[in-house]
Order: sequence, then C-alpha cells, then structure tokens
Amino acid sequence: MTARVVVLGDVLLDRDIEGEVRRIMPDAPAPVVEIGSESDRAGGAGLAAVLLDRPGVSVHLLTALADDEPAKRLLNLLTQRIPVTSVLTSPGTRCKTRIRSGGQSLLRMDVEASASSDGGCDVAALEAALKEADALLVSDYGGGVLNHPEVRRVLTDWAGRRPLVWDPHPRGAEPVAGATVVTPNKAEAVRFGSAGVEHPDRLAVELRERWQAWSVAVTDGSNGVFTASGGAQAQFTPVPFRYSGDSCGAGDRFAGTVAAKLGAGATTSEAVEAAVQDTADWLAAGGVQATSETASVGQSLDAEAVVRRVRAAGGTVVATGGCFDILHAGHIASLEAARSLGDALVVLLNSDESVRRLKGNGRPVNSTEDRCRVLTSLRCVDAVVVFDDDDPRAALQRLRPDVWAKGGDYTAEMLPENPLVTSWGGRVVLMPYLPGRSTTAILEKGSTR
Repeated sequence: MTARVVVLGDVLLDRDIEGEVRRIMPDAPAPVVEIGSESDRAGGAGLAAVLLDRPGVSVHLLTALADDEPAKRLLNLLTQRIPVTSVLTSPGTRCKTRIRSGGQSLLRMDVEASASSDGGCDVAALEAALKEADALLVSDYGGGVLNHPEVRRVLTDWAGRRPLVWDPHPRGAEPVAGATVVTPNKAEAVRFGSAGVEHPDRLAVELRERWQAWSVAVTDGSNGVFTASGGAQAQFTPVPFRYSGDSCGAGDRFAGTVAAKLGAGATTSEAVEAAVQDTADWLAAGGVQATSETASVGQSLDAEAVVRRVRAAGGTVVATGGCFDILHAGHIASLEAARSLGDALVVLLNSDESVRRLKGNGRPVNSTEDRCRVLTSLRCVDAVVVFDDDDPRAALQRLRPDVWAKGGDYTAEMLPENPLVTSWGGRVVLMPYLPGRSTTAILEKGSTR
C-alpha cells in the first residue's frame, strides 16, 4: 500500500561551501578558506519532503515560492523527485550558506525572507491536495506559511479528517487544535512549555493539553522519545543506539515517518516506534549526507565525516574489520583494544552476502542491519562501514586509516590488506582474541543443547 502524504511548510535553500584552511588573514584573526566545492540542497519543508520520497510513500509538497534565482535552483532540486505546488508567494527565498573545512562548520550566512500574510492563498489547490492525501505533514520552519490565516483555517477544518502531524519551530506558529501528533524536540518543547518544566515526559503531557492535540511526541536525541496520547501519561520509546555524528534532518525524518505510517493505517504508538527505528537506521546509514553514488551496501558517509574530523584535529584514525555475527566478549575486548590505539574507531563490516560466501549457508545469524545497530551502540565504535567484497581492501582504500587493527592468529604478512595499509604510511597492529571465545563455538554449543 502506498501512503499519500502532503508536506506543507517553509522551504529554504541550503548551500555548503567546502574548502581548506592553510593560513590566517593578514589583517584580521580569521581563517582564509580556499574553496574546493560548492553544493546546494533543499532545506526546511523541502528536506522533509525529500526524506519522505521512498518506496511505499507518494509525496506532494505545498509551500510558498519567490520569483528569484535561488527559488529556481530550489525548484530544480525538488521537482526532479517530487511534485511542488506554490500556494503562497514569498518576497524572496531563504538561504543558509555553511562554510566548512575539515568536516567542521566555520561560518553560516543566512538570507531571511517570510511568506506574505497579506497576499492570497490558493485555497482551492491546498484543499484539492488534502482531498487526495492519506496524511498531512506540517513542516514549520518559521517562514510564515503556517501563520497565514487562510492556511490555518483550512488546516483547522481538515485536522479531524486526515492524520495531521505537526513539526513545530520555536519562531513559528503553534499547531492548530486537533492535530494527530505534534513532534517538537526537547528544546522546542521547553520553549513552548511553562517556565521551569524541562522533563520531556511532563512537557509532552502539558503541550498535548495546551495544543488540544491527540498526541505530543517530544524527541530528545539519543535519549529517546516521550509520547503523551489521549489522557494517559507519557510513554517512553528508547533509541536503538547513541549517535554522535551530524543529526541534521533527523527531526524531519522522524516526523515524516510518523505521517507516512499514520497514512498507512498505523496507530500513533506504532507510528512513533517505527519512526524511532527508521530515523536510527537513517542516521546509521549516513543521514542527510548519505548518497547512493558514494556508498556501497550500508556504507555510511558518517564514517568519512569521522575521518575528516579526526584528521583536522591531528588525531589518529583506527579501523578494524570482521563479520561480528554474534557479538561476544572476545569481540568487545578486541574492539576496546583497537579504540585505545587512536582517537576514533571505524568498523568495516562484512555484508550478509560477504559473510555467506566466507562462512557458508546459515550465516550470518544476524542481518547487516542488526549487526550495525549492535556495533554502533558501543561507546568504543565511532562509525560502521559495510562492504560487499570478501576482504576490506576497497573500503580501506577509501578511508585510508592510520592504523588497521586485526584480531586473531595472524602475522602481518598473512593479511592481504597489509601492503595496501603500509602504502600510505599506515600501520598494521595485531591483537589476540580472548581465549575460548568464538562465534563458531557459541553456535556449536547451542546446537548440542
């Protein structure tokens, strides 16, 4: 079943300028950035719509557009994937330009503009889209779309007729009464809530009553989600792993998945649980920076971001690899030892097909997704890269770690990756496993019981 979701909200153009810093300005204590690349992407409600464009979901974006060059670039980015309808006019396109070097943001330059509340709204187009939708996602980025009186009137009328998910903004409008789920993050909930109330579970209950919503789900990053529905106390949904990378877009991904699941007939609790898992998987796969062109099965560009960050700080990148099918004490000891060799640890993980070729039918016991989830939950693991080959040399070539740590009864000469790692000045470090611990032994012991 395909869920038809309308996304309504403020769009903006996100620009990333990447460069290198080799010197300081002679007339001011500021870095000189030598520009290497520039890229554009849809932001705000545009990003929310793009993140919803996936199998099983049909997306239609409604927004306010200006008649300027940034709007043309934004439309070109969006309409390659999803239909876009402008129901309001804007005097200019909001732009956020980030200047970055070595994986770190140095400066952000903003051009602000708001949709006009005086101009007319194409109510007919808005209502026609809602009639065809299974669910509505309101993506408020404080740009004025959700403050327009005609927009609010239509949303109030449709709140009880379609599942309505409202993703609020601290500078935006409060949700209309009757929303199915409102999804503020903790900082936004604190901003909207009463002074002195900071616990997410209490905020969820208070805001549900204040906004007259069916549910309020307060997200708190790696600390999980608290959802207050009906007259009940808030229910806690934990996050599968703690994530320390770039979480840009995670709130959009969460709210969008909630809307898609509700549109497909899920209950609120089912939709929230699915959205927590989906957002965690999306972050583990690289988040907003991930692209299919540069990643193999499951490979995360987050790993490359980790490498850039550590290198920019002059640190040491360590990599290790394996199947990690059933994680046991020997694996933990090896991973902790590898992490102690440097400032970040990237695990190169054999894909399901790779494990099957190496270990035979019946392996792996746990899927790639499950193995990734377990590994990324460990404090000693900073990122995971999945590879399809029988050995990790291609993945190593992309990451070029300073240390390749390998556990087991090997010599450096026995490892096919040894010449590759040493070719760029890297070191191969061998680490013994804890005696008597192996996945094969665990499986054989289980089969004899």
